[in-house]
Amino acid sequence: MTSTTSLVRPLPAGRLDVIGDIHGEYDALKSLLVHLGYDDHGHHPDDRTLVFLGDLCDRGHDSVGVVLLVKRLVDADRAVCILGNHELNLLRGDAKDGSGWFFDERVEADSRYLPFTRPTAEQREEICRFLHRLPLAMEREDLRVVHAAWQDEEIAIARQLTDEHAHVVYGRYQQDVDAAMKEDGRHQRYMDEKNQWREQLEDENRVIPFLHAVAEYDVSSQAGNPIRVLTSGVERKGSDPFFSSHKWRFVDRVSWWDEYTDDVPVIVGHYWRTAQPVDRSSVGKGDPDLFLGVDPHAWHGAKHNVFCVDYSVGGRWRERTDCSAIGSRFKLAAMRWPERELVFDTGQRLQTV
Repeated sequence: MTSTTSLVRPLPAGRLDVIGDIHGEYDALKSLLVHLGYDDHGHHPDDRTLVFLGDLCDRGHDSVGVVLLVKRLVDADRAVCILGNHELNLLRGDAKDGSGWFFDERVEADSRYLPFTRPTAEQREEICRFLHRLPLAMEREDLRVVHAAWQDEEIAIARQLTDEHAHVVYGRYQQDVDAAMKEDGRHQRYMDEKNQWREQLEDENRVIPFLHAVAEYDVSSQAGNPIRVLTSGVERKGSDPFFSSHKWRFVDRVSWWDEYTDDVPVIVGHYWRTAQPVDRSSVGKGDPDLFLGVDPHAWHGAKHNVFCVDYSVGGRWRERTDCSAIGSRFKLAAMRWPERELVFDTGQRLQTV
């Protein structure tokens, strides 16, 4: 039995609309809500409930508007929301690619995403208070939702964490991982290597070797932190450097769903699926496509009962800079449950297979 104060909480009863990563695309969210049948107050004629899978913010033109709209829907008991890795970065003060809307130190580096709305001091406080309240995962007998990976061991840990903030727990685990790596010298090797190549790490045009110490640090930090696993997925040391999310990386994401054998279906976001073939490098995604060879509207995994509903709306900034049709390549989607029907912000509806 999960507790309402746990970091794993019960999903609402009834019919649901599960929305993937929004990444600050306010117009896409408003359009999707209309196509799903919700009014301006989040009411649905069939009394459906919205479920947001996290990554509400970063890269898009109005992260402020998205987060505050979701907050309003949650406060009105018309929606629930879980944390993604981008919300955790914000709460931890970890300024990364696309977060210039919130962090002053990222504004110049994130010029590719301009123009974007920035919050007032009051909005900053409201956003942080809201994100502090959110769990990592939700479940009921017929469905589970998590941002990146449903892993039994990590979920069990999160279930036991009551009256805790996810980012605080994240920090504790990271401290333990760092302490262990300092003892055996891995942390120092990581810092030395990172400092040596600091200027090149965010420069796609600079040749960079495979950084073994950075890779080992990243894999250890991921595996040793259950909060990271649930929100960022399962990772392993790679073999070749690749440029993704505007940073050189040395670890590969793992298709954890190929080993998921529970009967309860899981819906996730996070993994930048696309509705049709897209040049992923155009939005800075140089990592392997985990959905290569998978029908874009299909359930996947060992039991064909996991579904990624992130259709890469976080790349819509590229459509704006290219002056191409908005929504032609990158979309926002919702999974209607239990109907298993996809609804896109463009109005397209498709039955999943």
